[in-house]
Amino acid sequence: MPVPAENPEVPAERRYGTDILVRRHGHVAELVLDRPRALNAVATATAEALRAACADLAADREVRAVVLTSSAERAFCVGADLKERNSFSDAELMRQRPVTRAAYTAVLDLPVPAVAAVHGFALGGGYEIALACDVIVADPSAVVGLPEVSVGVIPGGGGTQLLPRRVGAARAAELVFTARRVPAAEAKDLGLVDILVGEGEDRTEALALGARIAAHSPLGLRAAKRALRLGQGLDLRAGLEVEDAAWRSVATSGDRAEGVTAFNEKRKPQWPGE
Repeated sequence: MPVPAENPEVPAERRYGTDILVRRHGHVAELVLDRPRALNAVATATAEALRAACADLAADREVRAVVLTSSAERAFCVGADLKERNSFSDAELMRQRPVTRAAYTAVLDLPVPAVAAVHGFALGGGYEIALACDVIVADPSAVVGLPEVSVGVIPGGGGTQLLPRRVGAARAAELVFTARRVPAAEAKDLGLVDILVGEGEDRTEALALGARIAAHSPLGLRAAKRALRLGQGLDLRAGLEVEDAAWRSVATSGDRAEGVTAFNEKRKPQWPGE
């Protein structure tokens, strides 16, 4: 079970195991990958903690945006903990698979907008965590890639499905098959990251983006994300039906009424979230 952080100077902190920390900044939740000595390599315990943290954030109606950050200076996340996996038998590896898969799925299934703040290495499962977010903010030190074929496996945290949706099938194939690492400037040009900021500014800018997002209707944000995600891969007509269903889910809500009233009264909305 998560317990409150002991540091009284940092409001609303909650730790999950030893590797994941959640900080609250109003309606923005900062999910910190906090295993710096291992460059946030995803061990079994890390995956379990990440899944638990995401499950709590998904259920918290006060959360309007999630920002994933790293406490490691040299990396966002270097992917799977290969030292741990080197000790596994085949049977143990198969038993770990549902645990790690659930962690990546939990990030992908966050019902609110998610922003990744990337610096240093974001490789393999680390880049897949970023890919599971809606927007990736990176600084010039960022290096991203899916190098799994170089160690005899394939991207297993969603990479073979999420990357083509970002950059197209051929570009994704080239990147996966060559296992190459892509530096920040090229990653921005290829669409592997979305926003390139100044050195060391990834966390600050990602949190600022999260705050801008969180200023808007909590119901609207969740419905918009649902429409965007569910509509991917559908033909246009089917996608428009997804959009219509999402629109109908908020059209008679308190948020919609408050938004229209606030607009006409030229004031900031006070979202009821219902």
